[in-house]
Amino acid sequence: MIYHRLGEIPRKRHTQFRRPDGQLYHEHLMGSEGFSGIASLLYHLRPPTSIVMTKLLKRLEWHADADPLLRMRHFQLAQVPPSSGSTLSRTPILYNRDVALSIVRPADPDDYFYRNAEGDELIFVSEGSGVLESQLGNLAFRSGDYLVVPRGIFYRLVPDVGETRLLVIESAGQIRPPARYVNQCGQFMEHSPYCERDIRRPDSLPVHDEVGEFKLIVKHSNALTEVVLDHHPCDVVGWDGYYYPWALSIHDFEPIVGSLHQPPPVHQTFAGDNFVVCSFVPRLFDFHPEAVPVPYNHSNVMSDEVLFYANSEFMSRKGIEYASLTLHPEGLTHGPQPGRVEAALGRQRTDELAVMLDAFRPLRVARQALEYEDKQYSRSWLGQ
Repeated sequence: MIYHRLGEIPRKRHTQFRRPDGQLYHEHLMGSEGFSGIASLLYHLRPPTSIVMTKLLKRLEWHADADPLLRMRHFQLAQVPPSSGSTLSRTPILYNRDVALSIVRPADPDDYFYRNAEGDELIFVSEGSGVLESQLGNLAFRSGDYLVVPRGIFYRLVPDVGETRLLVIESAGQIRPPARYVNQCGQFMEHSPYCERDIRRPDSLPVHDEVGEFKLIVKHSNALTEVVLDHHPCDVVGWDGYYYPWALSIHDFEPIVGSLHQPPPVHQTFAGDNFVVCSFVPRLFDFHPEAVPVPYNHSNVMSDEVLFYANSEFMSRKGIEYASLTLHPEGLTHGPQPGRVEAALGRQRTDELAVMLDAFRPLRVARQALEYEDKQYSRSWLGQ
């Protein structure tokens, strides 16, 4: 990622850095992969280790659909009702040991900060705006944003007034830009569909000099633990490094097009361990005079394909709607629905907007998703 700095820090690392009253600030290294991965160095007013108490809130048990029938599936997630907060009320949809997807419509902010100590989070803001607050500063978000929150950073989302809809992707490994788009120094190369100018980082650092009891909810070992600190957790006066939450708008992703149909990897936006995330955005169709713009039939061996539709248009599908999510598992041939090839011939562009996740291990459907399932979806490939 990109080096960033906010607030006041000393000139040299691991040297005395004192408050105006003479007391030392509390240095805190937050990083990944032991001491060999990317990291940031934070300076707190008070020790981040001063915990008043901890207690187990609940164990997290995602139960899978017991039906083993292999089929293409469609979940109408626009029907998921609003809920309080953006973390504890998420509705599980799909999961395996590498990645999990859930949906949430927070009507108000949480009254605590949340830390995922099991993996990175990629939050797609399908609708809404607001501010992501963390100990590394504030980051404004808006509709169409991807929010990347690395493992262990505590945060809370404060939505603005109005509808907010979030697709949450949790990853057991690091979420990162695709390796083929960055050079050996980590700089985005010229052929990348986005670059450093498109990435937004925390831009303000409110310092909370407050004592009392302040609650964190920590996800760890498939359980939620309540941790109470004796001070406000956002008491960082300055930090620098490479480890922080960041945002990328899907609207800043520049599509790669060609004279003939381009395969899905040209839409890749993020890499994970055993999965990828792609962005389908408005773009010109293929410009060869005999081009077939929609995807050809394909067998995705060792890959489950998931699509979340951020609007109601998609060139190769019919019967989907805004906030639909489809799952096309490995073992079945994927391809356009009847009539979609002919309908696309001669068209100049598409205005679709969708997030795709390809998982390289089979995904399981969570039971909570079943009440939103369109059970006739797989028959839509039979034509009339």
